[in-house]
Amino acid sequence: MRERLERLGYGVYERVLQRELSGTPSHVAVIQDGNRRYARKQGVETNQGHSEGAETTEALLHWCDDLGIDEVTLYAFSTENFDRPEEQREYIFDLVEEKLRSFADSDRVHDAGVCIRAIGETDMLPERVRDAIDYTERRTGHYDRLNLNVALAYGGRAELLGAARDIADAVDSGDLHPGDVDSDTVERYLYQGPTCDVDLIIRTGGDERTSNFLPWHANGNEAATFFCTPYWPEFRKIDFLRAIRTYQNRESSWRTTRARRAMTLVQAVEDADLSQARQVLGRFRDALPNNERAAIEDEVEPAAD
Repeated sequence: MRERLERLGYGVYERVLQRELSGTPSHVAVIQDGNRRYARKQGVETNQGHSEGAETTEALLHWCDDLGIDEVTLYAFSTENFDRPEEQREYIFDLVEEKLRSFADSDRVHDAGVCIRAIGETDMLPERVRDAIDYTERRTGHYDRLNLNVALAYGGRAELLGAARDIADAVDSGDLHPGDVDSDTVERYLYQGPTCDVDLIIRTGGDERTSNFLPWHANGNEAATFFCTPYWPEFRKIDFLRAIRTYQNRESSWRTTRARRAMTLVQAVEDADLSQARQVLGRFRDALPNNERAAIEDEVEPAAD
């Protein structure tokens, strides 16, 4: 009876969360933390924690597809993970190989048009994993409905350092002029994977840090972050919906901040520039909820007299 009530409450809460959403992020990045701690908590082998975590990963892709999210990046194996015991590494590599090939052959992946790519120092991975990456990218590379980037042997600092070295080499060889180096140039030299900046980072397991993950695409974009206590195998759809609500609330706060900055501009300019400044404010005003828009208009109108 208790379990039935819990399931009923979970379903109601999930529907409430879903109805509260007015939009979704384009690009979600996930740090899947806590597989080993989950296994210890359950009193099972570490490998079982990773296996159950892989099932959560598959469920996450279904949720993203259902919500119309364009891009997902998963932190599957960092460069620091090479320091783990060999038995753990080999099991993770086996699991990654199995899941990549499973995704590549999955009808749901093909029906959803999922393009799967690996990002990171993939040449450091075992040959069997590299072969699985090649197979998966060949099978799904022509899709463009949902982009799935799997970060393998990935480290954000290593990515930026590699891009800096390649740019320096291009300048040194004369293929690139120093004055032409801009943000677009840097992006061309990063790992080929993410097609847009990260809007939301999710980390499970209780730690509140982003662990060297996508510093250019996430930190540079001031992505929203959602830290939660469930270990990755325990992560549920309601946790995912709560993360999206966090992103949504942050975006609303940013819209208000930008509109108020524009309002300050309107109040500060000379009359000769007032018309142009108010046009700037108008663009932000349209993006605000009605109650915020009315409050800002009350403050702006005196500046127009």
